[in-house]
Formats: sequence, structure tokens, C-alpha cells
Amino acid sequence: MPAFLVHGVPDTHRLWDKVRGHLARRNVIALSLPGFSTPLPAGFRPVKESYVDWLVAEIERIGEPVDLVGHDWGCLFALRVASVRPDLVRTLACGNGGLDREYVWHEIAKQWQTPEIGELLMSAVGHDESVEGMIAAGTPREDALVTAAYFDDTMKSCILALYRSAIRVSEEWQDGLAAITMPTLILWAKDDPFIDSRFGQRLAARTRGELVLLDGCGHHWPLQKPAEVAAALESFWAKHA
Repeated sequence: MPAFLVHGVPDTHRLWDKVRGHLARRNVIALSLPGFSTPLPAGFRPVKESYVDWLVAEIERIGEPVDLVGHDWGCLFALRVASVRPDLVRTLACGNGGLDREYVWHEIAKQWQTPEIGELLMSAVGHDESVEGMIAAGTPREDALVTAAYFDDTMKSCILALYRSAIRVSEEWQDGLAAITMPTLILWAKDDPFIDSRFGQRLAARTRGELVLLDGCGHHWPLQKPAEVAAALESFWAKHA
């Protein structure tokens, strides 16, 4: 039974490299979402439903339930899969993704969701700007440099389409959280500039999950607190083995 790690925006599977380096288990799978340093499959529309369907298909390919882990948009996708296909998920661990009717999209997201403005913003963001933006959100510089290397036109167009498909994602997906019954761990960075920790507390309550709040950590907890995250995951998995 493997662990399956799902990244968010604007990341790739490399988001998990540090966490994986601290894990004792080796049956760990981390794939990049379509369009995120990987080609888009023929006919693939980079909207939220398509990414959920893709994740379902990838887990089905494994042939057994997984320990599912998600960060940022990976958190939202993991929550949705756990809601609609609980047979595919043995345990769920996720965090710093906004699935709450009271959550208001941050300003950059709102710009991405606005036609023409989103395109202008993306065209103005080059390598240096993306690096500095990630550092401002708490990403270590060396990791920001790696992430920015894959922030290409394909990823930018996928991000715009994804965010525009998700303007009402909380209204559409929040009620499904009631169907989550597997053991759940909510990992949440306390100093995330995009989403307050109270949303992590509310998500833990809705999923009847354990909550781990990560002090001194911005948005990217897999990069900033890999040892702590790995320890929390392994303790959680052992408890529910």
C-alpha cells in the first residue's frame, strides 16, 4: 500500500523531494499534475474536475487504496477524491488548501480568475518575479529557484483555467466533506499569507481529523518543515496501520 503525494500550484512533484528524504518508507509515489512540468494529455481540459478524474485514474492504476497526501491544490483534489471515492483512500493527510464557504480567494487568485487580467499578469511574471514571489510566501530561495525553472507557458495556462473553474469550488465541494470517514490528518502552516490557520482548524473539525499546526512556516510546509512533516506523517500512518 503506497503513499501518494499530490502537489499544488505552481509546483511539481519536486515539492515532495525533501519530505521523501526524511521518510523511512519507500513505497511513495509523487507525480506531477498534467501540465505542471509534464505534457497535457490529448483532449485534457485543465479544470478542477479533470484533475480529480486524473487523480482517481492514477490511484486506480495502483490497484489498492493509498495513503493520500495533498498540499495546496493537491489538498483540494485529495479531499475531493476522499469524498467521492473513499474506496481508493486508506488514510488522508492534507493542508493549506481553501475548501470553506467563508474562505475568500486571495488577490492573486482573483486576478488569475479574471479574463485578460490573468493573462496580463502571467505574461508579466518571469523567472525572477516568480522566485521573489515564492520567497515572499515563505519558500526557501533554493526551492523557489527549482520551482521557477518549471513555471512555463503551459503551466501558466493550466493555472488560469484551473482557477477559473474553481471560483465556486467551496460551494460545490464543501458538503462532500461529510462523506470522509477514513483517518484524516490536517497539516497546516500557521503563517500562510494566503489562508489563515482557522481554516485548517475548521477543516479538521469537518473531517473529524487530527490537526498539526506548523509554527514559523509560510505556505510551503513540504519545503520549509520537511522533517516535521515526515515525522507527523509516519506517526499518523503507524497509528492507523
